[in-house]
Amino acid sequence: MARALYIHWPFCLKKCPYCDFNSHVRDRVEDDAWRGALLADMRHEAELAVGKPLESIFFGGGTPSLMPPALVEALLEEAERLWGFESEIEITLEANPSSVEAANFASLAAAGVNRVSLGLQALDNETLQFLGRLHNVEESLAALEVAQRHFRRVSFDLIYARPGQTPEQWHAELQRALGFGTGHLSLYQLTIEANTRFATDVRRGLFEPMEDDPAADLFALTRDLTETAGLPAYEVSNHARQGEESRHNLTYWRYNDYVGIGPGAHGRRSGMATRRHKKPENFLDAVTRNGHGLVEERQLGAHEQAAEALLMGLRLREGVGIADLAERFGLTETELLDHQKLAFLETLGLVWSAEGRAGVTGQGMPVLDALLGELVPGSLAAA
Repeated sequence: MARALYIHWPFCLKKCPYCDFNSHVRDRVEDDAWRGALLADMRHEAELAVGKPLESIFFGGGTPSLMPPALVEALLEEAERLWGFESEIEITLEANPSSVEAANFASLAAAGVNRVSLGLQALDNETLQFLGRLHNVEESLAALEVAQRHFRRVSFDLIYARPGQTPEQWHAELQRALGFGTGHLSLYQLTIEANTRFATDVRRGLFEPMEDDPAADLFALTRDLTETAGLPAYEVSNHARQGEESRHNLTYWRYNDYVGIGPGAHGRRSGMATRRHKKPENFLDAVTRNGHGLVEERQLGAHEQAAEALLMGLRLREGVGIADLAERFGLTETELLDHQKLAFLETLGLVWSAEGRAGVTGQGMPVLDALLGELVPGSLAAA
């Protein structure tokens, strides 16, 4: 039963290190065509993913804050008609902190969006340039102020553990960020992914990534500062005031069903993995032919679902309910987790277990991937 809806809008103003598309939203998108295609895609999923009213909707992708507000409103109206909304539904829109996008915030709020997630990424211009961002600090803080004026809830992200960054520098930057008063922060360590500009720059010797030990020190500093400020970590990289956690992302991390529509969108419904055509033109063609943009529907086996649930759930401070997952997927608790290794890692202070639940401690979170490799039995990890 779907609890959440993800709407992917894959159009960017310019190619960037974090985006797969290179399309100018104003030049390439015809509003009527996209309105019809997205509504058709949504209706197809509603026929298959019936159940509870929606708890959250998330507009993500390239620059969804440049979507025509009338299109956003039409999509929200149709989603409510098809599924119904919980009384306190969270409707989030992802946005870059540019003046062009901020100019759209008032209209998007009027259309029904009540939460925005801003990609600030850094609070100094030199770092923004290094990250390949188009905005500067002045512009991003102006966008933040506009967002706080128009939306009930605001989140923004920052990237730390950057080359050469000192604890003193990150302490000052994070304290400044906390001073803006938002109820949610996403704080990510810089990672070097294969086949990216950063990987090429590292290979060419243009910069050296931060080593593990100093990065772990910054991780601990991050947790201390946010906890003191009343925004404790509820997930490895996400921090929130009580009650302002991202309900949409919690749907993913708790491995509940969600509908994904739009080019490149993924979804999970009733044990089925869904994937839409990635290229916008292919998506539109598929909707015209089939009434939906699906390129793949794949039934997931119990072991694969359990592995995904563990990989997602162990990111959370609350951990996972082992007995609940075993019952849900028809497996034994020993098939889910290696209890001998769990007990050993617990003596090291890296994991915890209590009352049928297990999770990773703050001390263990910096080495989460390694812990997952130890805890999840090989047969399950290979699913």
